[in-house]
Amino acid sequence: MRKLFTLAFALTNLIFIVSCSDNDPEKKKSYEEIADESVISAQTAVDAAAAVDATATGVTDASVFDGWTAAAIHGQLGGANTAPTSAIAPNSAIEVDVTSNISVNTTWDADSVYILKTRVTVLDGITLTIEPGTIIKGDASKSGADAAVLMIAKGGKIMAEGSLASPIIFTSTEDDIQPGNLSGSTLVNTDNAKWGGLVILGKAPVSAKTDNPQIEGVDAQDTNGQYGGSDAADDSGVLKYVSIRHGGAELADGNEINGLSLGGVGSGTSISYIEVYGNKDDGIEFFGGTVDVTNALVYTVGDDALDVDQSYAGTIDNFLVYVDNASDEGLEIDGREGTLDDSFVIKNGSIMSVGSASTTADFKAKAKGEVNNVVFEDGAIKLSASFDTETYIETEDAASNVASGSLKFTKVSATEFAVYTKSFDDLIGL
Repeated sequence: MRKLFTLAFALTNLIFIVSCSDNDPEKKKSYEEIADESVISAQTAVDAAAAVDATATGVTDASVFDGWTAAAIHGQLGGANTAPTSAIAPNSAIEVDVTSNISVNTTWDADSVYILKTRVTVLDGITLTIEPGTIIKGDASKSGADAAVLMIAKGGKIMAEGSLASPIIFTSTEDDIQPGNLSGSTLVNTDNAKWGGLVILGKAPVSAKTDNPQIEGVDAQDTNGQYGGSDAADDSGVLKYVSIRHGGAELADGNEINGLSLGGVGSGTSISYIEVYGNKDDGIEFFGGTVDVTNALVYTVGDDALDVDQSYAGTIDNFLVYVDNASDEGLEIDGREGTLDDSFVIKNGSIMSVGSASTTADFKAKAKGEVNNVVFEDGAIKLSASFDTETYIETEDAASNVASGSLKFTKVSATEFAVYTKSFDDLIGL
């Protein structure tokens, strides 16, 4: 049974990893006193938020994921569903190899299965239209810098508007799914890293350490990997009823790609009814930008389900996340890296467990925004705290932003809120 806990801090939630106990006890005392004050102020702020309404229902409409998602078809959302129908006869589609960047306006239709043989980029000023029911497969034999990825460069557009009856599916060549046989896949959620993923880059503001940041996983020599700008309303196209499956190929040692990467994507872009299923790295990662995402399902990924960075300023609404023991966090939320200082909204979502997995969330690095009506199934919310290494005065981090009111939690169900910080020895450089 899911239990609702008061959103309060206790001093025992402050995590210290202290070694070398004979090092400068006066500094240690000062540090611990300041840390205790941080916990008390954060407790006051969270108690005030919890007093508004301490009940949460989570995802407002889980039925929007029935029928068309891989998780539903495999019976992982509470019962098997009939796969979407298709006008295409099973196994009749023509395979089309895609071997280079897309430099003219192009349409992919459901009569063909498109095989990504490398990283394919839709270039600036070009539109790729993908018709309902189309299947795109990344070549599973490609790895490293040659891994199969579809990337939309700044100024490019993807118009991928599927439907409940005919979703657009990104998967791997190891997946035997075909038009007309959308339930025929033999791959399951633990089959991952079979290709790269989908990357969309735009011209909306981001808070990065450098100008013209490069999206992770794309080498710096490829300037199509740059993202961000000053157009908050930038339009990178449409994603609707799109399922992204079995991705996360390793591009370099320890560097996998997300199922869906959104770098500086603007509010003119429409993203709804999205599934990321069985990805090796994050499910969906937001690198700044202002795009809203509604009706998102992330099922058992190898890292974080939803990852927010670089002052993302959009809204994530009506989402359902399932984590397993291979996953890291249900939510990993960071804040700004540069001078731009903006905030997100995350609302109406449920973080659920497959098996005995922990449904935690990690808020850190100047995270700012609002979390409203979110359920963590028997999981904790972690808030990082940091201190100046010379004065030991608290600096901005997730915990201090809760105290100041710039990171707000309302109608949140979780087991606890736990403040954590670096070890004392790390802090003073011992």
